[in-house]
Amino acid sequence: MDVTLVPISSARDRDALIRFLTENDFPFHVGTRLTVQDAQERIAGGRFEGPDHAGFWIDAGTAGRVGYAVLDDLADNAPLFDLRLATQYRGQGLGVPVLRALTNYVFTHIPEASRFEGNTRSDNIAMRKSFRRAGFIQEACYRDGWPVSGAAPMASVAYAILRRDWESGTTTPLEWDDPAGL
Repeated sequence: MDVTLVPISSARDRDALIRFLTENDFPFHVGTRLTVQDAQERIAGGRFEGPDHAGFWIDAGTAGRVGYAVLDDLADNAPLFDLRLATQYRGQGLGVPVLRALTNYVFTHIPEASRFEGNTRSDNIAMRKSFRRAGFIQEACYRDGWPVSGAAPMASVAYAILRRDWESGTTTPLEWDDPAGL
């Protein structure tokens, strides 16, 4: 499926962002259900645009707008992202094309980026499979690293893709430095 990233303008897209954030639930995010006030605070706080953030609507062919992604830490050599798909578009194979579109954007528009990173909860199997299929490698697992409202924390799993892997179309395996042989 073809995916297009359309830049978000907080001024122009304010109402659409509020609707999207309040009409969908996000079970694998820290804030699973956002209020209008939560959405307004995110917009006013610069979550979707600014020197360190870039937000994009995700358009998927004839389906149209299916979600959004925000790139964070744009001044760093390793930007991160937040991805949210509308409830009705989850489970339809959008994860890999969205990750590829984001990766292409990062490595073609941010020359200092040498790697691109993402995190998810350990139980978000669909996202973890999407990471792998899009060429990302699991680099870390942080036990009890993901807060869960009203429940025990979950493990947070970190993935990344390197610019050189994106350029070559290969995946560099992890090289564990273990001089003690542990």
